[in-house]
Amino acid sequence: MLLFYGYLYFVYMLKKNAKSIINKRSHVLIATFSPWKNGVRLPINGNLEPMRDYFVPRVKKVVLIDQVYPGSDFVLPRVEVYEYGKFVSFLKSSFIVTILSPLLWFSNTSGTHIVFKMRDYLSVIVEGLRTNKPFDFFVGFEAINALAGVFLRRFGRVKKVVYYVSDYSPDRYRQKWFNDLYLWLDRQAAMHADIIWDVSPAMQPARVKAGLDQTKSASVIIVPNALYPRQICALPINQIERHTLVFMGTLGVENGPDVAITAMLHILKRISDAKLHIVGGGTDEQRLKHLAQSLRVEHAVTFHGFVADREKVSALIRKYQVAVAPYKYIHGSARLYGDATKIRAYMAAGLPTVTTSVPPLGKLIAQLGAGSIVGDSPEELAREVVQLFLNKEQYVRMRRAAFKFAKKNTWDNEYQKAIEAS
Repeated sequence: MLLFYGYLYFVYMLKKNAKSIINKRSHVLIATFSPWKNGVRLPINGNLEPMRDYFVPRVKKVVLIDQVYPGSDFVLPRVEVYEYGKFVSFLKSSFIVTILSPLLWFSNTSGTHIVFKMRDYLSVIVEGLRTNKPFDFFVGFEAINALAGVFLRRFGRVKKVVYYVSDYSPDRYRQKWFNDLYLWLDRQAAMHADIIWDVSPAMQPARVKAGLDQTKSASVIIVPNALYPRQICALPINQIERHTLVFMGTLGVENGPDVAITAMLHILKRISDAKLHIVGGGTDEQRLKHLAQSLRVEHAVTFHGFVADREKVSALIRKYQVAVAPYKYIHGSARLYGDATKIRAYMAAGLPTVTTSVPPLGKLIAQLGAGSIVGDSPEELAREVVQLFLNKEQYVRMRRAAFKFAKKNTWDNEYQKAIEAS
């Protein structure tokens, strides 16, 4: 009898795996991007590591195309092959991609270049045709990759195409013809992919408003950005550095570091020992140091520079009391439609977060009581930060809500839900 039930369970599992789009026999092709500097892949990329870390242990084979970002150390895609959970080899770019090298080097500056998009499209086609067995699942970051996946599906080289979108704006480019081309590519990918993975619920309504026929669109699954389990950790309150606030991320004006520094003028009038910690680097760092000096608040602002390791960033920020994400409202900004990864990192560290109405995630954490929304002025930001410093009951309540929100926001959980819904 025991053998009989064991046989039934074995048959059940075989049927279950046969129906699943992802199982131990699956072949997966991923096309995404990352910037490389000084021989190191930077963490600000197209979710390359999370996708790799999710799929590699769960399927038979993964081919990952890393389409290095313009301005990187090299210009040809880096193709990594994994089998049975282990790295196997790098694949050299084909001749058809390699012949673009002179044009790629000529255009190798940060930004969007058509020749790099040509490289991306061709690299997906080549890798899709290179192996004997068709791929069961294809994930294409950005429209050009998704459309290459659609081409491969038409010829039986890919079974299912996912259009994965982390960055969208209907007014992304100043040149009208270029912006129209960008929107047209996005619409084509949205209509012809099997499924759309959007990181934010604000993206699809913006697409429809920009001209997408909702009835022709593939179904949308919201796949928010996430964290690794080791990043989700909050310190006991008695280990928090009192009257400290933290700004983390890239230091462009649109992200609001200027607002945070200027707010210190007002915060110090009420909380004389307040400190602002800025975690991030780049060309804007020197500009911000000059701003702090000109406002005479440099004694209260600490610049930690760029920290590449995600876990080290999380360990650093969880020491502070309040987080700020004072995004500036800029017409056409992708931040109006995207997912604010740094707010998720703040939540995972148990940090009550003061943000603006720009990121869609800000509205959600405010509804959950884990954060608050203010205008993008230094005065409003300062007023809310001081309130959190002085009102311990409110601070503790928001801290609990923040960590509760983050507990299950891991990459494995988010991708597993997306796969099951796909």
